[in-house]
Amino acid sequence: MIYLKLLRESYLFAIKELVVNKTRTFLSLLGISIGIFAIIAVFTIFDSLEIQLRDSINSLGNNVLFVQKWPWSTEGNYPWWKYVNRPQPTINDLQSIQERSTLAEASALFIGKSKTLKNGNNTIEHVEILGVSHDYKDVMKVEIDKGRYFTQSESNTGRQVALLGSTIAKNLFPNENPEGKSFKIGGRKTYVVAVLEKEGKDMFGNSPDERVIVPLNYIKSFINLHRSGNTIVVKAKPEVKNEDLQYELKGILRAAHRIKPGADDDFAINETSIISNSFDGFFQIIGGIGWFIGGFSLLVGGFGIANIMFVSVKERTNLIGIQKALGAKNYFILTQFLFEAVFLSLMGGIAGLFIVFVLSVGISSSTEFPMTLTMNNIILGVGVSSLIGLVSGVVPAIKASKLDPVEAMRST
Repeated sequence: MIYLKLLRESYLFAIKELVVNKTRTFLSLLGISIGIFAIIAVFTIFDSLEIQLRDSINSLGNNVLFVQKWPWSTEGNYPWWKYVNRPQPTINDLQSIQERSTLAEASALFIGKSKTLKNGNNTIEHVEILGVSHDYKDVMKVEIDKGRYFTQSESNTGRQVALLGSTIAKNLFPNENPEGKSFKIGGRKTYVVAVLEKEGKDMFGNSPDERVIVPLNYIKSFINLHRSGNTIVVKAKPEVKNEDLQYELKGILRAAHRIKPGADDDFAINETSIISNSFDGFFQIIGGIGWFIGGFSLLVGGFGIANIMFVSVKERTNLIGIQKALGAKNYFILTQFLFEAVFLSLMGGIAGLFIVFVLSVGISSSTEFPMTLTMNNIILGVGVSSLIGLVSGVVPAIKASKLDPVEAMRST
């Protein structure tokens, strides 16, 4: 009961400071509010950015590998001359993987080409046409809104059929259902068999909504597969590690290409972790900037809290003397002032968090960037502000607890 009474009295004293000395308290807590706002706002913006970025990367798949001519790299000096003469992955490579791999669940080859689409008076230029082998749907996400995927026969014979992204479908066939209708890809008549679900743009500016998917054997009729950016994507079986699949694929492709022992590979096996890991250092730097910016405001706010507490000790010296004369222990006085310092600082921190929350809601509702104040950042804001209050209130609290009761009661 005595501790509950102590907390209650400390709470009442803290509220009194807020009410009686509004201007002084406001100015002192402003530093804490600005500091918490600066730190949490930076973390919230970049946490939201990181979530979006990693979601975009993960949409490619965490358990897929990409066999390509060029290796992915985030280093500044990219040795392109080592890879320029490499061959493009071929259908024969895909067949070797499908026949010999025991760790792959599915694999497919795809290639992109920019073409002009036309339907009557509706023309769209520079549209990405993605030619895919039949198993593409088993490796990458293909969400169909209307219609169906290619049949095995359509894929094998290279029928002139296509899956349209939602934006392409809307622009080519305004106010009508495009399913079953025809349009032209670079002058070639093509039939729509499906419209894909709307997905929107990822953090890299790419959107499946602005893409057309056709069978690989169809796109072969107007592009040269040996001079294009082919990619074989391989999905690992459940519980199979990417490292194990990569090791197996390397052996299969080296055998298929008849590469001698000790000779360098003439292919690259990439995975999404290469991209995501490259951003780790970037976000660490941003986090450091957030602490640096907010640190100065927190330092000023900490001195403000300490100033409030020193003034509070001076104003309540007589009361402290009476409390001690009635038997109050030093720890009782110490705890009372520490609680008050933490409470005041916490109010400033909550104010800063509230501003960040309002900012998050405003940005999310007015832009396409979903900004979210996460629970981790709320806990961080509350924890930092409480710690600042605790540190700032230690010296004044110790001073109050060590006052001589007789001398304290004589003060005015």
